[in-house]
Amino acid sequence: MAANASRTSSKTVQPARTKPAAKAGRQESATTLDKLIHERTRLALVSALAAQSPLTFNELKAVLQITDGNLSVHARKLEDAGYIECSKGFDGRLPRTEYRLSQSGRAALQRYVAHMEAVLGAVKRSG
Repeated sequence: MAANASRTSSKTVQPARTKPAAKAGRQESATTLDKLIHERTRLALVSALAAQSPLTFNELKAVLQITDGNLSVHARKLEDAGYIECSKGFDGRLPRTEYRLSQSGRAALQRYVAHMEAVLGAVKRSG
């Protein structure tokens, strides 16, 4: 009986993985850079989706020239922030994952571009 008790007590139930709350509409000052988008791969990913949306996982992987793992990690960060949306389905028997830029992602990209334009303008004026 003690052996059974120790077996059951050693089992732990892992909580289901829940998505963090979306961080859409981040409140950042004009001097604060959106570090989530500023990372090179995520900026390229968001820019590709701004130019053409939706794109499949394989299309993004080819455009960005990165590995499956890198794309998965960066896409998940952007998805958790609410910047991109992911839909999964099948094309025949093959799994198909598509990504779209969300409204908050488009707004974040526009803020990022405006911030970088302001920085470049300041550099040009000072030089």
